[in-house]
Amino acid sequence: MKKRFSQLSFIFLLSALTCGCQQDATPDTVRLSGQTMGTSWSVIMLPEAVDAESNALKELLQKRLDQINSLMSTYDPASELSQFNNQISSDWFTISKDTARVIELSQEISALSEGAFDVSVGPLVELWGFGATQRGKRIPSEDQVSKSLARVGYKNIHLRREPAAIRKQIPELQIDLSAVAKGYAVDALAEILEQRGIRNYLLEIGGELKISGHRGDGNPWQIAIEEPLEGVREVAAIFPLTNTALATSGNYRNFYVEDGQRYSHTIDPVRGKPIRHKLASVTVLAMTCARADALATALMVLGEEKGRQFCEKNQIAAYFLIHEKTSTTVYASPAFERFLKEAKE
Repeated sequence: MKKRFSQLSFIFLLSALTCGCQQDATPDTVRLSGQTMGTSWSVIMLPEAVDAESNALKELLQKRLDQINSLMSTYDPASELSQFNNQISSDWFTISKDTARVIELSQEISALSEGAFDVSVGPLVELWGFGATQRGKRIPSEDQVSKSLARVGYKNIHLRREPAAIRKQIPELQIDLSAVAKGYAVDALAEILEQRGIRNYLLEIGGELKISGHRGDGNPWQIAIEEPLEGVREVAAIFPLTNTALATSGNYRNFYVEDGQRYSHTIDPVRGKPIRHKLASVTVLAMTCARADALATALMVLGEEKGRQFCEKNQIAAYFLIHEKTSTTVYASPAFERFLKEAKE
């Protein structure tokens, strides 16, 4: 799974309006930005209905982000999610509608991917040295993996919609929504923009994107996918996109090597161990960023072969970058190819 709120995604933006995530907008656009979830957020939009109230809009967007973070952060002990995680009980725990929506989507993607996506994977992330605690001197034993697996499993999470509540079959089970919450926050901000009549924008939180309409010159937004290389930033591909959400997951920046073996931060919740395949990064397009976010993580766990089958079976628009010894190969799912073709027409 992706590592909590602070981990950046592996996407940066290139267009006539933006070149890199931190560039200012040009005179014919408005750019608002701030900090959230251990990373940054920004929105670049045409000045339609924004100029006179950009400060008020920024405050409104930041307030919504702060609200979501106060519900779903695993770093804030007062957050709704932290309180649930600290409850050593299988009783129903009342939650907000926001948290309920995120958990409902998470459970849907978990079932669809047969457990490749699992928001309860935290104990395994910690065990393998990618959590908040310091990594141990030795690779975890099979017995340690088995004990951690006993505390993991999306099927042990139960959701009630009215009134919204969750409970856990395993008292020690904990939920980490970092692999979907950023995407949900993107969707929440996009909803605010749409409600205010803003139709042309590029919205980003830590690399997760929502794209609508067009740039100031009337052309689609240009989105660049980063080459999966250690220590450098190079462009692998650039796509003209509009009216979609996008999320990327990768395993080539956060890893360690022990006794010649590379251990990635992406943990397979079914096996209880870091993934061992050639898929370096995967980018997903979907109608909502939350869904794209969760699917990108699931595909990163599944790998290049199972991931292809999953995309083709479920009509998922995905773009794979696959390590092949000294080179990188590409796979674009049929749904991804169709999306690009339709965008050009």
